[in-house]
Amino acid sequence: MGMTSSQIIIAILMLGATITLLVTVRKYMAAASERRMVSMLESVGLDPAIASSGDTEAIMKEVRQRCQTCATEDVCERWLVGDKRGDNVFCPNAKVFDALRTTAGAVD
Repeated sequence: MGMTSSQIIIAILMLGATITLLVTVRKYMAAASERRMVSMLESVGLDPAIASSGDTEAIMKEVRQRCQTCATEDVCERWLVGDKRGDNVFCPNAKVFDALRTTAGAVD
């Protein structure tokens, strides 16, 4: 029992749709992560421009990676809008942000 041409075409279209969906979801998640990271930088008193600074490129690459794989996205979202009180100790980048704040200087 061989596949007909229409079945092959349908299979290829379904595969294409699946790949497109996966790429779209990945881009959405990366954009949401970047938004949270920039908001966190602002919230802790750092200039978000530091994220694209050549001086901190390697550091920010690691920060982005941690942010994209963070298990506390929901806590972060609530903290950023003010629904959660206290420090950002839940953030895997909190220590990095503290170190950047002392070396780069806080935003006035």
